[in-house]
Amino acid sequence: MDQQKLLKNFGRCHDWEEKYLYLIELGEKYATLPESDQVPKYTVTGCQSQVWIKVSVVDGKVLLSGNSDAAIVKGLVAMLLILLQQMSPAELMAFDINGVLDRLDLKQQITPTRNQGMAAMLTAIYSQLSVI
Repeated sequence: MDQQKLLKNFGRCHDWEEKYLYLIELGEKYATLPESDQVPKYTVTGCQSQVWIKVSVVDGKVLLSGNSDAAIVKGLVAMLLILLQQMSPAELMAFDINGVLDRLDLKQQITPTRNQGMAAMLTAIYSQLSVI
C-alpha cells in the first residue's frame, strides 16, 4: 500500500468507529516486525504500549518496520510506516507528517497518550535515521 491509497481509504471511512477498525486492519497487515527484532534497540520509549520500530536504508530509500502489543497502536505504527516508507532520508526528514495527520483529523480523535506515543514513534524514526 502507498501513501495515496492509505489517505483515500481512510477518507472513505464514514465515522471514527470505521476509522479505528481500519487502523486495526492496517496494523494486522503492515505492522509485522518479527519477534527477533523486538529488542531494546528498536523499542520506542514514551509509549504506554510496547512499540518497536526498525529503520534501515536500502538503495537510498528508507525502509521501516514496526510492531506493537496493542491493536490500535499497532495500526498507528502501520499508518506511519506506510506514510513514510520508500522516501529518501532527506525526503523523510523534510516530509510534513504532522500536516498529513492534521488532514486526517487523527490528532484530535486519538487520546492524548496515543498522541504522545505517535510523537515518540516519530522521534524514534528520526533518531535511528540520523545514525544510519
